[in-house]
Amino acid sequence: MLLALIAAFNMSQAFRTLGAIMAPPLQAAFGLTPRQLGLFSGAYHFAFGAMQLFMGIGIDLFGIRRTLLATFPLALVGAVLSALAPGATPLVLAQVLIGLGCAPTFLVCTVFIARHFAPQRFAAISGMTIALGSLGMLLTGTPLAWTIEQGSWRAGFWMLAVLGLLAWLWIWRAVHEPAPSRTAAGSERETVGQALRRFGALFALPHTWGIVVLGSTTYAALITLRGLWMGPMLVDRHGFSLVQSGNAALALSLILIVAPVVFGRRDPGPATRRRWLTGWALVLAGLFCLLAFARWAWLDVGCMMAIGLASGFIVLQYADVRNAYPASITGRAMAAFTMAMFMGVAVMQWATGLIATAASHAGLEPYATVMLCIAAWLALSALGFALLPQPPKVPVAA
Repeated sequence: MLLALIAAFNMSQAFRTLGAIMAPPLQAAFGLTPRQLGLFSGAYHFAFGAMQLFMGIGIDLFGIRRTLLATFPLALVGAVLSALAPGATPLVLAQVLIGLGCAPTFLVCTVFIARHFAPQRFAAISGMTIALGSLGMLLTGTPLAWTIEQGSWRAGFWMLAVLGLLAWLWIWRAVHEPAPSRTAAGSERETVGQALRRFGALFALPHTWGIVVLGSTTYAALITLRGLWMGPMLVDRHGFSLVQSGNAALALSLILIVAPVVFGRRDPGPATRRRWLTGWALVLAGLFCLLAFARWAWLDVGCMMAIGLASGFIVLQYADVRNAYPASITGRAMAAFTMAMFMGVAVMQWATGLIATAASHAGLEPYATVMLCIAAWLALSALGFALLPQPPKVPVAA
């Protein structure tokens, strides 16, 4: 069942990273500005993040299968509408639909792992899941670039729509986990109102805010690079072709498959995990600083690959969340964290679009300015994570 769930996660990874390759042809087709590119890429992540609250409640109340089968078709509709879009505004609205449809795709994987595997195996299994799910990014490297060059950017969306339909059919056939009908204590299933109140209560726990601060930045930095600025940067800075940029994106995607497995297997455990998270976030900030000032193609590409490798530590954030809350609210805790992650992506992509536009108007190199801002963002979030309250040794129920 987990492999079928990962298939939907694969498609989510493909949809969220297509901007790096789609950006140049969309700029040519619709004359998009950097601000509009940021809005296009951020629309998916805003919708994805905003729906996490409802996805967490849906999974806890109605089960993994029903929640995913009911929502994922929206992503397929969004992909078709993207392929048919006559202009920039319909394209952005279609990205919102894709984000809504993909909203539960990774959350169902983490909840399934939390429910069916021992806690000490959570980081390792999550790392493997992220690695397998990241195979979806391979689609938005060389294959998508080749499809666009041979046909058009519309053909790229059609390709993803067909693959998404195949993933949905696999889930329908293979996933049969029943929806929970009773709580552990045997009482009646909680109402949606009760579930909403318990979700909100997570944010009354002091340690939630440190988790949110770091969670909203680390993955956002990676996806803002891989899913938005990587392609345009290599094309504009170094004259790469679309396929050459796709090759670089493919190489980064391969690294993103390996890195979570490495960090998942090297999980230091609860005693020192949080120090690792702070330290690796600062390493990531340093790499973005270096990327800002790189002026040789080999150094730019090398920095991007190093960022992908270092980003493997993000899998340890899931283990941190898993240990910070009791099992009874695992779905909602993971949903809150995932919501923070993807709202962070949406905000960062939108903000960096504005930053790139302002830098261009000021006569500055937009990519250097954007990378420096991401580096500062990461450093500040690492500081906040280290200074804000830590989780109790025994998880407290919300």
